[in-house]
Amino acid sequence: MATISASDVKRLRDQTGAGMMDCKTALEEAHGDFDEATTILRKKGMASAAKKAGRATGEGLIGHRLSADRSSGILVEVNCESDFVARTDDFHQLIADVLTEIDKAGDNASEAWLHDPKGPVQQRVAAAIGKLGENMAVPRFVRYAGRGHVGQYIHLGGKIGVQVEFGGVTAPVASHGEFTTLVKEVAMQIAAANPSFVSRADVPVALLDKERSIYRAQMEGSGKPAGVIDKIVEGKLGSYYAQVALLDQPSIRDPKATVTDVLNGAANSLGSPVTISRFARLKVGDSNL
Repeated sequence: MATISASDVKRLRDQTGAGMMDCKTALEEAHGDFDEATTILRKKGMASAAKKAGRATGEGLIGHRLSADRSSGILVEVNCESDFVARTDDFHQLIADVLTEIDKAGDNASEAWLHDPKGPVQQRVAAAIGKLGENMAVPRFVRYAGRGHVGQYIHLGGKIGVQVEFGGVTAPVASHGEFTTLVKEVAMQIAAANPSFVSRADVPVALLDKERSIYRAQMEGSGKPAGVIDKIVEGKLGSYYAQVALLDQPSIRDPKATVTDVLNGAANSLGSPVTISRFARLKVGDSNL
């Protein structure tokens, strides 16, 4: 049997965060091979993860990463059990590692890839569970790349993350201070007002039909003519759009103007129109509802 020194045990402990006795046992089992010992500990960590899998993961943070040229961006929700663990360096390192794995996977990063028990993300999560002793999860991520200019906004210290993709952004526009302000303002709008769609054209017909039926039911027995009821229903639908469609929402900067008005005003200053292609808003815990 290989001689296992105290310094070897400490080295493995520093690398893995596992207990001293667990490290000593793993090194003995691996005959002093550090890689094999690490694998043994990771397997134990995965067993530990399985035991903790039923525990609620309502805390955590939204990790975020933007490319230097703003052509791509990633948001990822990483959950744990307690706010205490969410503040640790090890948890922040897990977030950074997960972001790196998504970045490396590129277009191959999918929901199935994310949740694959043998995949890189779940392997990292299992190791972190073994080290920190809490259940953890990475339920979802959003990655935009190659289709426009990406902006982000992180709110409440990482509890809410917003990612927005803009179209029609030329190099001169991207470097303009007015555009930087616009990106931040639109992202803050999404964080605060939580729209579901970019525009009213994106709202599914089935959802609109459902809203219309609700409004008509509210008018039953009113005695109003059908034409009047139709106008009232469409008026209510306008209010509905102002809730769910980003471009129809009142601006958080000036409630008398819509987000569309803000975009038009920015276009005048920038000398070129820009559009909002898509957006995502992740809030810690929403994926567990």
